[in-house]
Amino acid sequence: MLEVNENEDGFLTFSITDNGRGMSESMLKKIRDPFVTTRFTRKVGMGVSLVDMTTKQSGGKLIVKSKLGKGTFIKASYLREHLDRPPLGDIVNTIKVFLVTNLKLHFIMHYFVGKAEFTFDTKEIKKFLGENIDFNHPEVYSWLGEYLKQNIGAVRKAGG
Repeated sequence: MLEVNENEDGFLTFSITDNGRGMSESMLKKIRDPFVTTRFTRKVGMGVSLVDMTTKQSGGKLIVKSKLGKGTFIKASYLREHLDRPPLGDIVNTIKVFLVTNLKLHFIMHYFVGKAEFTFDTKEIKKFLGENIDFNHPEVYSWLGEYLKQNIGAVRKAGG
């Protein structure tokens, strides 16, 4: 699950929760080291260390919790108005690409700005469009982009 909040008490936050394999206590202690990774395909893992660095540079913090065999929770907070806060980026296209490369994954996103919110859930989309929907199909891919863009835009407008 992905949760994005553009204004959580003056912070831009995003969190990711999964129910994957999780990490051991020893790995969790080393996870901020750029030369440590849980992957077997390479020997470095720059992602967590870069997020940790950017959160600190912009007045925020990174929280990582994990239990072996249960999953992982990561939350990054950035002081919203800080000069060094990286931009959120193109969330719509990021989600579209993520979905077409992970077709069987149950994905949920909660998007907040103030009290306004939008929830995207692939199970709900599949109920609406059909269980065997292919996010790679050009018409579905296009519809998905418009759907996300409209709903995220509405939340941004309503939230301030």
